[in-house]
Amino acid sequence: MPTESDTDYDPTLGNKFIFVTGGVMSGLGKGITAASTGRLLKNAGFDVTAVKIDPYLNVDAGTMNPYQHGEVYVLKDGGEVDLDLGNYERFLDEDMTFDHNITTGKTYQHVIEKERSGDYLGKTVQIIPHITNDIKRRIREAAEGTDVCLIEVGGTVGDIEGMPYLEALRQFAHEEDEGDILFTHVTLVPYSKNGEQKTKPTQHSVKELRSIGLQPDILVGRCDDHLDPETKEKIALFCDVPTDAVFSNPDVEDVYHVPLVVEEEGLDEYVMERLDLADDALPKSERDNDWRDLVTKERTGEVEIALVGKYGLEDAYMSIHESLKHAGLEAGVDVETTWIHSEELAGGHDGQLDDVDGIVVPGGFGSRGTEGKIEAVRYARENEVPYLGLCLGFQMAVVEYARNVLGLEDAHSAEINEDTPYPVIDILPEQYEVEDMGGTMRLGAHETDIETGTLAHEVYGSTSCTERHRHRYEVNPEYIERLEEAGLVFSGKSNNRMEIVELDDHPYFLGTQFHPEFRSRPTRASPPFVGFLDAVLDLTGVDGAVEDHKEVEV
Repeated sequence: MPTESDTDYDPTLGNKFIFVTGGVMSGLGKGITAASTGRLLKNAGFDVTAVKIDPYLNVDAGTMNPYQHGEVYVLKDGGEVDLDLGNYERFLDEDMTFDHNITTGKTYQHVIEKERSGDYLGKTVQIIPHITNDIKRRIREAAEGTDVCLIEVGGTVGDIEGMPYLEALRQFAHEEDEGDILFTHVTLVPYSKNGEQKTKPTQHSVKELRSIGLQPDILVGRCDDHLDPETKEKIALFCDVPTDAVFSNPDVEDVYHVPLVVEEEGLDEYVMERLDLADDALPKSERDNDWRDLVTKERTGEVEIALVGKYGLEDAYMSIHESLKHAGLEAGVDVETTWIHSEELAGGHDGQLDDVDGIVVPGGFGSRGTEGKIEAVRYARENEVPYLGLCLGFQMAVVEYARNVLGLEDAHSAEINEDTPYPVIDILPEQYEVEDMGGTMRLGAHETDIETGTLAHEVYGSTSCTERHRHRYEVNPEYIERLEEAGLVFSGKSNNRMEIVELDDHPYFLGTQFHPEFRSRPTRASPPFVGFLDAVLDLTGVDGAVEDHKEVEV
């Protein structure tokens, strides 16, 4: 393997690499397909990690509108990344770092900085080799210490912004041993009006990929149902792959069933065989079945939770939705999430919350919808409906209490109303001189000390917790004593910074400055969500399932 002295990567890093590309259209499920493959490899005993490539020019996802790109997912080291990294963390139960997200902005910024500092010794800096070398370096370094690294290339084949990455992958394949590289291509297989599965979009997508110099080893067809045998044969014939290298990934009710689907298809066994890992895999009888047992666990009850936010887009609150689902998996109940636009509550509650069993107010930025969130807090507090507030939901709980209990009319966050006479939420002191928006908030994992004998202590079962943050504003220290004297309880603190708020004499009223949803996993539900759902079940009388399991048709 050639060395690249100007990018300083160690060519011995990493082991097996699986590259996942997509064709025809975005949003097909490349990330879930890759994550499911990784889950199965992990069940077989391998150390697995993942890299998400985002070809946009943003350095990170932190300044992007959730309407355009879904939620901004926060990693333990403070990296603000694409929501697909959240899927990888949930499926693999591994903590990623900012190094596991590669963007065009990050890559170009690094190369240009090296050019400005004279590191290239007078060379003409070009896409090839300098940008492609940096891409390869990042992949190899992210793969360090693992058996298998999954690399998802965002977008679709043919996108102009993705071309440097595909060229880097072409070079990568020449630099590694043939048995260490696998290319998986995910495409759409639509139906014609007469119900026939059509392969032409897949054929054209693979033709485009091959024109770049990449030949897929595996093709995964996204379709409403399993691919017909004749469809697989036709795809194999026209795309120059064996028929047994064509796999189905049909629609399922729950994405957590996708690993079961692709396992049934034999995708994991084919991958291990092609990468020469089969002999090192655990025998099937010894593989981890916790995932299957969990996601097929019988659920006997159902509760309805209101998620009150300003974005009418599920992807904007994906981690919260999944965290509620994780708590439901643990309790053996289905959690039905009702999306309520906070702007609809701005004029007061008008029956939208009457039939829900619990209320969650998520994080967010800007003034739109905040009055509706405050109204949701008031309704939950006064009607003893279980409440969970996250980041902005924590701050709006403080604002609501200041207004309606402490009597500070027009109290607000200085972020929302600079002229409020009572800024009970104010900017962090370290943010006063900050001008750049990207990557400058209080980000990543921070430890919180928890008061004994409180709801938070009961929820976490500990006197401390470490959770991920993303905020510029905090509870104003000037108002803490008055709020506490009025009955508000700050049960979690980080030095003099308020991290958790709760109320006595309420079934469940908890707000967190941090985002516990980013550490929730199907196999390890987040404590605040588990406590929240437990309170809902206690109030509704809904019983969870017993510990036996059933098989789910996949």
